[in-house]
Amino acid sequence: MCSVGGLPPHIVGLFEEPLGFQQTPDGLYYVFDRRGHSVYVIDADKKAARKIVEIGQELGRIIQPRGFDTSADGSFVVADSPRNVDRLQMFGAGGVRLRGFNLPARQRTAEITFGSSVMSGIASIQYADPNLFISHPEGGSLFTEYRRSGFPVRNIGRLRDTGHEQDHDLHLALNVGFPVVDPTGGFYFVFVGGRPMFRKYDSDGMLLYERHVEGTELDAYLGSLPTRWPTRQVADGELPLVLPAIRAAAVDPTGNLWISLNQPYTYVYDTHGDKVRTVQFSAAGIVSPTNLFFTGNGRLLVTPGCYEFDPTGFPP
Repeated sequence: MCSVGGLPPHIVGLFEEPLGFQQTPDGLYYVFDRRGHSVYVIDADKKAARKIVEIGQELGRIIQPRGFDTSADGSFVVADSPRNVDRLQMFGAGGVRLRGFNLPARQRTAEITFGSSVMSGIASIQYADPNLFISHPEGGSLFTEYRRSGFPVRNIGRLRDTGHEQDHDLHLALNVGFPVVDPTGGFYFVFVGGRPMFRKYDSDGMLLYERHVEGTELDAYLGSLPTRWPTRQVADGELPLVLPAIRAAAVDPTGNLWISLNQPYTYVYDTHGDKVRTVQFSAAGIVSPTNLFFTGNGRLLVTPGCYEFDPTGFPP
């Protein structure tokens, strides 16, 4: 699938590591620059960019940011970690802080990283106005729904069986994933590490179906899954080193689930959970998506590179 546009090079050059490229219903584009500890807004004509959230530990600024998402009302959320405290802040269209809260301290949380980017916990945040969704296997379920005040509304999804239940840290790490809101109703949950799979839940949080993510592009990864997992050193001990199979996931306006692998391929699943496409994105070379976002008119925005694609122009 070839790019049909995106942000011009002089704007993309402002960003150190764009990890989110999204558009709100009013036409404005937002870019979350993780390494730059900032958020930019770009006008609908893609002619000018302005930094609206800057680096800092104080309220209204961000430090060590991990997650970002926009909502239908034009506001956006940034998840960061000042002094290793998980914090969520919601901002208006102009970058004015509206509200925010800290999550309770968690000891030895399940964590999956890709390079220097953390993909678990607050990095998985989804903002479906008025509520927020975060992957929290430490709490005994796959993900948690929060009100914007910080009050947890409900936990959704039973942890999957991993065969490593006796190793608590590894069991939790293999249950890390992306909660993804389906605009046609309900939720998907895409497991990031271990054996790749996803589940579909209805709006009440009831499981509808479960599917394995399979394809020739994953054969090498599946063949290399260890029986004895390596560990990595952390401040208070060791945690299992679980590499991700999945880098990004999103749902298009018709309810199809798009899952981007570590390899430069993206699988598309229909509303019944059947794989209908294998996609490769091409812009200035082959693109391995780190974030996928569907606009109101069905265009697909992709980082890195801040490219735009037209999924309707790609045959099944």
